[in-house]
Amino acid sequence: MVERLTLTKPDDWHLHVRDGALLRRVVPDSARRFSRAIIMPNLSPPITTTELARQYRNRILEAVPDGFCFQPLMTLYLTDEAAPAEIARAKASGFVHAVKWYPSGATTNSENGVREITRCYPVLEALEEQGLPLLVHAETTAPDIDVFDREAVFIDRQLTPVIERFPGLRVVVEHVTTRNGVQFVRDASPLVGATITAHHLILNRNALFDGGLRPHHYCRPVLKRESHRLALVEAVTSGDASFFLGTDSAPHPRRDKESACGCAGIYTAHAAIELYAEVFDQADALDRLEPFASFHGADFYGLPRNTEQITLWKKSWQVAESFDVDDDAVVPLRANESVAWQLAGLETN
Repeated sequence: MVERLTLTKPDDWHLHVRDGALLRRVVPDSARRFSRAIIMPNLSPPITTTELARQYRNRILEAVPDGFCFQPLMTLYLTDEAAPAEIARAKASGFVHAVKWYPSGATTNSENGVREITRCYPVLEALEEQGLPLLVHAETTAPDIDVFDREAVFIDRQLTPVIERFPGLRVVVEHVTTRNGVQFVRDASPLVGATITAHHLILNRNALFDGGLRPHHYCRPVLKRESHRLALVEAVTSGDASFFLGTDSAPHPRRDKESACGCAGIYTAHAAIELYAEVFDQADALDRLEPFASFHGADFYGLPRNTEQITLWKKSWQVAESFDVDDDAVVPLRANESVAWQLAGLETN
């Protein structure tokens, strides 16, 4: 039985750190566990230009604790009005690494997102030319489509035509949640990859209603059936380089989660790599955690693999009930519950 695991320090290829006091509280959690992270641009107002990305990056770097080397990899928020010239500026900056396609209304702060993707074709052509990936929140917002079917329908109706029109475009299907999405990525070219979250690997949709309505288990895309969860576990433990770690850790103040219209998002950065270790351990695949967490994403983005290492111990610890931010609190995944693996250097009793 493995009790100690040392691996190349991983990267998080899908992360929300918000802004202001919340940013300053959550960035250290990611910096302790990851060397780099793709930073989501859905602030309010969104990060739509290279200059806004530069300013946001500086605020993130200011929040990194002393002694840690954490590199935020910035993204731009795609809108119907985006200009190809901005893509050239983004590429030249060296710190913008992708552009994010949010269908308008699909998730938090997506109201400024894409309403008609055909209007963005000149930008997609520029992305293809510059070699910058398009990151996709793969959910249709059509009101007649069941919320549990929105990923599969989006892939069929919107994403597939884009990939066919732009065969040289590098695409990441973010937070895949269904066996349909897994199969789509496997059938696609090597230019198509996918991130998978810890919470979609651990929870199925029953977790939304376990003992009552559980707002802190609400995320977008929503949790799916157990059969889909098992397909995700098989994908990440298969060794397939198309799949890599992306937490989609998304903090919200308690008041915004526990409300009449609660926000979507699950905070996992406080125990991210530890939760992934649980999944791989339970699948008897700990030897495949390092490629998934530390190699596949770097290789897809064309970045060097990290050289620093981290160590995990198989030792149970209890997650705090919440943590304070200004006059509110954030409730993390597994609040008041245990996690089976622990990051060395953060040992608790």
